[in-house]
Amino acid sequence: MLSIQLSPDYEEKLEEIAKNQDTPKDEIVRQILRKFVDDYYRKPTAYELGKDLFGKCGSGRNDLSRTYKDRLKEKLHEKHSH
Repeated sequence: MLSIQLSPDYEEKLEEIAKNQDTPKDEIVRQILRKFVDDYYRKPTAYELGKDLFGKCGSGRNDLSRTYKDRLKEKLHEKHSH
């Protein structure tokens, strides 16, 4: 058995959430703890590990794969309009 003491602020917030969710406080704490433990032991995917690095090589811009057609059209138009 586990017993915890919350600050008055968190106790008040937990009571409000329990009332709004029509769920006992101990069930809310169990759900939160379950999620915390599951997240702690979950291994990140390869994408999650590298997502801050994708699309920023060289130019530093992260929209190059989405805007390449528009940029290509602009360059071709500039080249052939002279």
